[in-house]
Formats: sequence, C-alpha cells, structure tokens
Amino acid sequence: MTFLGIIPARYASTRFPGKPLADMFGKTMIQRVYEQVILALDNVTVATDDERIFSAVESFGGKVVMTSSHHKSGTDRCFEAYTKLDKFYDVIVNIQGDEPFIKPSQIQLIKNCFEEKETQIATLIRPFDEKDDFETLFNPNTPKVIINNKQQAVYFSRSVIPYCRGLHHTEWLKNHTYYKHIGLYAYRSEVLKEITVLPPSALEKAESLEQLRWIENGYILKTGITTEETIGIDTPEDLEKALGMFYKTLD
Repeated sequence: MTFLGIIPARYASTRFPGKPLADMFGKTMIQRVYEQVILALDNVTVATDDERIFSAVESFGGKVVMTSSHHKSGTDRCFEAYTKLDKFYDVIVNIQGDEPFIKPSQIQLIKNCFEEKETQIATLIRPFDEKDDFETLFNPNTPKVIINNKQQAVYFSRSVIPYCRGLHHTEWLKNHTYYKHIGLYAYRSEVLKEITVLPPSALEKAESLEQLRWIENGYILKTGITTEETIGIDTPEDLEKALGMFYKTLD
C-alpha cells in the first residue's frame, strides 16, 4: 500500500498571518513539520497558495505544489495537490502545517488503520486524562468523539458526549473514558475525490466540523487511539509557548 503525505499551508490567517514561515530556532514552522513527517512517510509534499511559502519549502529541499487560494478546507487543498502530482497513491495523509510536534509514531498509527479493508477515512483520537478539569472537557474548541466497538467514529461534537446521567459533571472523567479528536486525517485516494464534491451537511453546519459531512454520507471513519498529545499553533502566543517546549528538547 502506498502513502502520500500532504501538508496544506496557507499564508493568510486571521489570528496568525504568515504562520508557516514563523521562525522556530532557525527553521520555519513548515520545515519543522516537514522534517517530522518525512520520518514516517517516504513521499511528502506541501500544498500552498503563496509564493513565499513555496520558495521557503524549495529552499530547504522539500517538495511543494501551488494550489488555489479559494479552498475552504485543507481536505480540498489536499485533493488539488494530489491531482497535480499525476501519480497514484492508495492513501493520502493530511498533516496540518501548524503541528511541528507531530510524532512519526502517530503517523504510523493512522497508516495502520488501513490494514482493515473497510476503512475509508482514518483519524486520531486521544483519551482525556482523569486529572483534566471539567473546563478542559467542556471546551468547545476541543471536539469530542464517540466510537463503536470497531473503533470507528460514530459522532463528533463540540459538546461533551456522552452525557453521564446521575453524576455531577465534575465526576464524569472519573467514570467514563472521553476522547478528544486529533486533527490528523488520511483518506483512500478514491474517497478523497468523492468527499470533496459533497455539499456541506446539516450537522457539519451546526457544529462547524467538516468530518460530520462524511459521517452523514455514510463513510467509515476508523480511529487510531494515541496517548501522545499534539500541540497545534493558532496564535503568536501559542508559538511562544511551543518554543519554550521545543527549547527543552534541544541538546
């Protein structure tokens, strides 16, 4: 089975313009992400809509393709990039360009999901810790997911699911395993083509979660359970915190 990693990277961002080019101890963020991904995937390409990012990737020897600036999601950008490469791959792995701490083991975990033939789309989830406070669990910016006994996603929500009846919410994490969604996706290539032409669904519009469109249309989303946390960078403040953590890993 062949895998292609695509890293969507836009320059425009309301909260952090130029984020992929932010400096992380002498290397851009996009280079840090690329170098992590290449440890787990033989074929990796950045998909961007900006000449500055394109040039930056070329300068460190990475592969990059230019895509439209009109895409509404990273999924759409991934598909355009894939079509421009003009080479068949069984599975496309979509890695966010603001995840410089993504671990090769997490990418391997999502690859393993496709050992099951029925898997059409895969993503990662992580259990909340019992020590997390209920504010962390209730945070709407951290989507929750419930899975069936085949470890397939049943539903994603910004609300807390399931509701533990008869228990005060401060006791929920001690009595049930809740899962948070980690935004790493992989798709069989023919499925990626199909989902990019689907219209936005009712649940997707309500929750503002793209993956609900796929569930509503009957696609099977296999989940890999990771115990490792990922650190996304959405703002300059997030970057400062990330640099502090990154500094500790340097020799």
